[in-house]
Amino acid sequence: MKKLWVAFIAVVIISFTILGWAGYKIYHEKPPIPSEVVTSDGQTMIPSGAISTGQNVWQAMGGMELGSIWGHGSYVAPDWSADWLHRECIFILNYWAQADFDQDYNHIHAEKQAALRERLKSLMRTNSYDANLDQIILDPVRKLAFESNLLHYQDVFMNGHEEYAIPPNTVRDKESMRQLASFFFWSSWAASTNRIDDNITYTSNWPHEPLIDNKPTSDSIIWTGFSILTLLAGISLLVVYYVRQKHDSISDEIPTEDPLVSFKATPSQMATIKYFWVVAGLFLLQMGLGVIIAHYGVEGHGFYGIPVAKWLPYVVARTWHTQLGIFWIATSWLAAGLFIAHLASGFEPKFQRLGVNVLLGALVVVVLGSLTGEWLSVMGYLDGDAWFYFGHQGYEYVDLGRVWQIALSAGLLIWVFLVGRCIIPAIKSDHQQKHLLSMFLISVVAIGGFYLAGLMWGKNTHLSVVEYWRWWVVHLWVEGFFEVFATAVIAFLFAKLHLVKLKSASSAVIFSTTIFLTGGIIGTLHHLYFSGTPTAIMALGSVFSALEVAPLTIIGFEAWENIRLSRAANWADKYKWPIYFFVAVAFWNMVGAGLFGFMINPPIALYYMQGLNTTAVHAHTALFGVYGMLGLGLMLFCLRVLYVRDDWNDKIIKFSFWAINGGLSLMVLLSLLPIGFMQTYASVDKGYWYARSSEFLYSPTITVLKWMRAPGDTIFALGILVLVLFIFGLATGHSLKKKA
Repeated sequence: MKKLWVAFIAVVIISFTILGWAGYKIYHEKPPIPSEVVTSDGQTMIPSGAISTGQNVWQAMGGMELGSIWGHGSYVAPDWSADWLHRECIFILNYWAQADFDQDYNHIHAEKQAALRERLKSLMRTNSYDANLDQIILDPVRKLAFESNLLHYQDVFMNGHEEYAIPPNTVRDKESMRQLASFFFWSSWAASTNRIDDNITYTSNWPHEPLIDNKPTSDSIIWTGFSILTLLAGISLLVVYYVRQKHDSISDEIPTEDPLVSFKATPSQMATIKYFWVVAGLFLLQMGLGVIIAHYGVEGHGFYGIPVAKWLPYVVARTWHTQLGIFWIATSWLAAGLFIAHLASGFEPKFQRLGVNVLLGALVVVVLGSLTGEWLSVMGYLDGDAWFYFGHQGYEYVDLGRVWQIALSAGLLIWVFLVGRCIIPAIKSDHQQKHLLSMFLISVVAIGGFYLAGLMWGKNTHLSVVEYWRWWVVHLWVEGFFEVFATAVIAFLFAKLHLVKLKSASSAVIFSTTIFLTGGIIGTLHHLYFSGTPTAIMALGSVFSALEVAPLTIIGFEAWENIRLSRAANWADKYKWPIYFFVAVAFWNMVGAGLFGFMINPPIALYYMQGLNTTAVHAHTALFGVYGMLGLGLMLFCLRVLYVRDDWNDKIIKFSFWAINGGLSLMVLLSLLPIGFMQTYASVDKGYWYARSSEFLYSPTITVLKWMRAPGDTIFALGILVLVLFIFGLATGHSLKKKA
């Protein structure tokens, strides 16, 4: 145990040191935001402060939930950086072709086209930023292109664009529109202009744009090779380890009856039932919103003819969908932590029930307040800076306003206190469990603490810096320490049932956590390849994120072990379906996080796939497939213990389990994955802008594939509805078997 703990501590310290150094590099090498953009003949193209103000306009109207910037965001509307760049290039080529040959670019001879493209490449990729003047100085033709693009985006955002699911008056005045265009221009400029004294752009030549020779860099190709080699080496080493350490972790002394059959819930444990009711309600609401936003992809302003966009525009629906996913998953985990803490300690601290109820009330306020604020922000009802504090910050998965962020952070710290006051005495008094409970406590503290990374940026913080900290929340908080929490909790529950050996469970948790965090902490950087970051980020992110995937490829061992545990004793059959949800976690960890995660993970793959439906495949199968399934499994396990002396109607859970998993599989295989592959081909063949264009996404084949989500979505929704009814039915008795 001592060696395992030393390895764990060393990995955490070294990894965060490297991650901190990477942040330092990003701070100092991010793309410059000039005070103004001028032309070489003295005209002002973008006045002082317009770019940062434009970023705020973008944030307040929904930001990453309405199209994307640098590939991060939603998928119905274009990526504005790539779209602006392509439109600017086409305008300039046509302008030059008309001036030199009195024809549009497409109508002139191929040799003349090639000459104009070389001229365009020189114009666009030459860095004309003057650090002394803090200005970008451009050829006058780019001001003409700016004004042309401005007119196009003015029509899109002020008059509406159905195929992008953008309603009229998304931007309400021309001054805000010009500021928004200034921000789009800057994000495009950083993606097409070489770094000082280098031959690659600030975004490492992303997006793919053949007109200016934006193509994968040497680093993208080289580090892709290293990441694959690292993955293979990691898998090989783990296989060798499993073979050498192979032992049966199932307990030698499985009891003849359920050790928890005499369990009596404490008042605070009974209070967690209300958390599960909230989870069920939020899950059902998230599912409904998911149906609506999927339909927006084929009918931009309506839902089967009903003009719902007037009251619930796409950007609000998608914001709520992503936020509710985080909220219900987190709530289920918080409830499980509170419930299990008492299961470990065996006593009820003073005022614990009050603390549990107050925390639930605070969570409900944060959920309702943040969702309301996001709607008000997008609809334009918040004046001044109120959008930032109470409305919509514009960053995916951390959309909620700063006040609600702070309130949620406070709630998480209260949760850490409530769990810690039970766990710490148990660690001190029970030496057999201390290693396992210590890891459980570490994960609890990490979950409470790492959400604070979402407070590390302000209203006007540089986008590259925001992305660095945002992925601390999305990757480290969700994908990192939630994973540690899950591993510790599942091991503890099986140990509490005496189905596994406590020593084996403890060592397995510390070892697997160490292995996962070895790649997981530094692997955070794989999200930042093309976010205006230095090339060192690509090297670190690609190699270490491959290590993160390695243990997921052999996670089938864990799934089989869980199935064996469910069959270890006759009485264990009552825990079958909660355990099967844990099996589903292992399956989707292997497929969603492992297979589909690595599919888009190497630099050369992400270069073409970032922000396409391939990302949505990974998001659905990893976020819901892993963390959502785990939330459901933990909830059902806690409820199974609370109703330990009652027989459940397992047929309901069986239907729900297979409907949810089958529906998710069909959703991916029939729709998201084939669309993603076709988009990838389009991105490689014609350019990233085309893969995200309405011309491509509303083509007949893609439209049919969008409708192919309906079978999977319907089955998935039925599974959710049945599960929700089952949870509420436990309170009324309708979900229990009738006694003879």
